[in-house]
Amino acid sequence: MALKILVVDDQNINRTILTRSLELHGHSVVTAANGQEAIEQYTLESPDIVLLDVIMPVMDGFETAPRLKALSPTVYLPIIFLTALDDQNSLKECLEVGGDDFLSKPFDQVILAAKIEAHARTRELSIKTFQQKKKLDYYKYQTEREFQIIEHIYERALSDNFINEDIITTHLAPAETFNGDIVLTALSPSGNVYVFLGDFTGHGLAASIGTLPVSKAFYALTRKGLSVPDIANEINKILYSLLPTEMFCAAAIVEMNYSATHISIWAGGVPDLYLVNKLTGVREVIESQHMPLGVLDNQEFDDEIEVYKIENTDRVFICSDGVIELENPHGELFGEERLRSILSDGNNSCVPSLIKTLDVFKENARQNDDITIIELKCQKVKLPSQSDPIFSKIPHQYQFKFNADDIKTVNPIDEITESICSIKGVLRHKSNIFLILSEAYNNALEHGVLKMNSALKRQKDGFFKYYAERAEKLATLENHFIDIKINYRPNFHILNIEITDSGDGFEVNSNTSFSNENDDFGRGIKLLNEIATEVRYNKAGNSVSIDYLLLE
Repeated sequence: MALKILVVDDQNINRTILTRSLELHGHSVVTAANGQEAIEQYTLESPDIVLLDVIMPVMDGFETAPRLKALSPTVYLPIIFLTALDDQNSLKECLEVGGDDFLSKPFDQVILAAKIEAHARTRELSIKTFQQKKKLDYYKYQTEREFQIIEHIYERALSDNFINEDIITTHLAPAETFNGDIVLTALSPSGNVYVFLGDFTGHGLAASIGTLPVSKAFYALTRKGLSVPDIANEINKILYSLLPTEMFCAAAIVEMNYSATHISIWAGGVPDLYLVNKLTGVREVIESQHMPLGVLDNQEFDDEIEVYKIENTDRVFICSDGVIELENPHGELFGEERLRSILSDGNNSCVPSLIKTLDVFKENARQNDDITIIELKCQKVKLPSQSDPIFSKIPHQYQFKFNADDIKTVNPIDEITESICSIKGVLRHKSNIFLILSEAYNNALEHGVLKMNSALKRQKDGFFKYYAERAEKLATLENHFIDIKINYRPNFHILNIEITDSGDGFEVNSNTSFSNENDDFGRGIKLLNEIATEVRYNKAGNSVSIDYLLLE
């Protein structure tokens, strides 16, 4: 190994002998006659090893050694003292001032060469270690910078959240720097409150990758006042195309209508949601009915929702699985039983009590998953414009007729909803109107015109088979129609929606529900009855008339 060696000795003969000897071993040599020159030469030449005499004029070896060491703070610089001193105190001082080895004059050339080679290996290892440290420092800087950028993006992604502590209480405790859980909240132009809890696979930076596209879609859709099924469908589509196959997003999407009389819920892969009354405790346990977002493609995806009537003493409680799966040092899980006990306590807000209980339960155990808690109080949000007279006093009528070709090529619900919501005062009811139109139209199409049977969905791969059959029947559809009539009656604040199809119809009993043999509409009827004021069917069962009261 060829090295550059600095020889420091006040005797010219010593410098000459050492130079010739070292050059014979393939090394290059720089010389200095005293310590001052040694420092100057080191600065100019950056040698690998220093052979240093002790007794010299101007600056001796004891003073020179620490100064040379100071010039190489990051990489090991071997200093070998060559000295005629042989007393123990002098040799000890050589090491104390920064020397790494010593050799007494006159020295053996073979031993000197061996010492140089040994210290050269140590220096080489030091250089490699220093280079690796530089790389690690660079990577650390880059990582910290990337974290700062991602944190900025994450914060910006959530910056549009609707913040109202009187309505929504949230608690997020990530297991790592970045949260794999996401909480989005929004207030639509009509005053509907939306809440989204997402729990991506894993936790940390990798798990938070879906935050930006999900938040952008959520805010865009809620600004338009779209329904929970629409939001679930769109976000599922984004995540299905974006995430690797092993990743998904367990989620709960909740919409509370502006008058705080109903909530709509879609839940996939999350723990049970709870509808809690502060006077009577847990009212409803709302189980997750679906696969998480990002698992199924559009054809297989199920956007069915649950609709519940609510009172102003109710609260909706949502949490990620980090709550019930929190483990204490004894290997016990927090579990659903402890959670329900706290929710049944009847407190005005269960969140502070739950946080305290979780902390006590965990003791000093490590938190292995992100913990997210949301509580939505079922109270009306006051909008600045609510004091204004909002309903149109002019009657409105719309009529739409779709033949087989229209039915094959268009989905009219979005445009019809927009048309209806152009009536003064109706916009705040957009989500409910969309749901009513969507459910009634799809029932008319799938069960009336196409004669589909929802029981198929309950089979293995049922949704895929159902929508494959739907597409096949739709492609060959002929000589059928669906009529939609809309009538707004301002004197009663009633919006009437009537949908008639050309199908054979179904038997309808006196309680305006279908017979047991024909339960295909079960979910649709329940949903319509929850939202609408009145739902009526004609005798043939191929026409439904729905009254919706436009409450202020």
